[in-house]
Amino acid sequence: MLRNKIEAYCQSLGLDTIGFIPCRRFDESAVVFQNRKEQGLENPFEEGDIEKRINPFLYMQDGKTIISIAFPYYTPDENQVDNGFSVYTKRFDYHRVVKSYLAKICEYIEALGGKALHFVDDNHLPERYIAYLAGIGFIGRNNMLITEQYGSYVFLGEIITNLEIECSDVRQQTEITQYKECGTCYACYRACPSKALTAAKVNPNSCLSYYTQKKELTDDEIKLLKGNIFGCDICQRVCKYNRTAAPSRLPEFAVLNFMNQEVSTYAAMDNKMFKDQISHASCGWRGKNIIKRNAIIHLHRKGEDIEAYRGDSPYINQYIERLQGMDTEEK
Repeated sequence: MLRNKIEAYCQSLGLDTIGFIPCRRFDESAVVFQNRKEQGLENPFEEGDIEKRINPFLYMQDGKTIISIAFPYYTPDENQVDNGFSVYTKRFDYHRVVKSYLAKICEYIEALGGKALHFVDDNHLPERYIAYLAGIGFIGRNNMLITEQYGSYVFLGEIITNLEIECSDVRQQTEITQYKECGTCYACYRACPSKALTAAKVNPNSCLSYYTQKKELTDDEIKLLKGNIFGCDICQRVCKYNRTAAPSRLPEFAVLNFMNQEVSTYAAMDNKMFKDQISHASCGWRGKNIIKRNAIIHLHRKGEDIEAYRGDSPYINQYIERLQGMDTEEK
C-alpha cells in the first residue's frame, strides 16, 4: 500500500505523526473565515481572500490526497535560560528545517510515480484544520493543534499529491468547538494575560505572541508584554497535554546557544550578530529592530536603565523615549 510505504519512509526520517485526507475544497470553513472577518478577528498576517484558504486545487489542479505531518520541536535543555523567547524560537528556522524534510518526502513520492508539492507557512490553507481531519491531533481551547505524543509543541507541514492514498476517517468540523479532549479544563483561559482566549471567542489580535511581532505597539500593549521578547508559551505551559510531551528526535531542533543568552545581549544586538546568528532562528524573519525593541522593553520592565541602548536607529530611540515618558507619567 502506498500509505504504508510513505509512513515507513517518514518514520525513517524520525517523523511518526502523519495523516492523510482526500484533497477537496474546505467549503465548511468559508463560513468560519467570513464570520472572523466580520467580527474583526482576522489577523494581519492572514490571507484575506477566503477562496485561497479553502481551495487546495489552486495549488495542484489534479490533487488527490493531502498529507499532514507533525514536526515535534521540543527538546529539554537543563541549561536553557528563560529569557523571554518562546520555546520554538530557540531552534533553527523551522521554515527551512521542515521544508528540507518535506522536500525529501516529495522526492520519495515522485519516485513512486506521483507528483507532490510541499508547504509550510507558504500556503493559505487551514493547516490546523487539515491536521485535525487527518487525525494528527485535536484543537484545544487554546486554539493549538495538540498531539497525543508531543502535545502542542509541533510544527505542521503539508504535501499535496496526485496519488490516491488510503485516508483517515474524516472528522466533523462541528466537533472541534466541543473540546471533548479538554474536558472541564480551562487553564489556558485563566492563564492568558491579554484575554485573547475566552469562552466567547479566540482573538489572535490580542495574543501576546502577536504583540511581540507587531511593528508598532500601544502603551497598553507594551505593559502587557510581560517580558516576552518573541512569541508566548503561557497557554502551552499550563496545558496538561504538554506536561508529558515527548522530546523531538529531530537534531535540527536542539536549542541554539546564541538564543539562550541574557536579555541585555539582544538589547545591544548589532547587524553582525543578527546576520550571523539570530537571522537563522525562527524569530529572525521579523528583523533585528523588533527583537531589540522587545528586549529593551523587557529590561525596562525589570527596572533597568535602558539609556545605554540608544544608537543610530530612530525606531529604537523612539521606543526608549516612550518608555522613559511612561515612567514620568506614572510618577
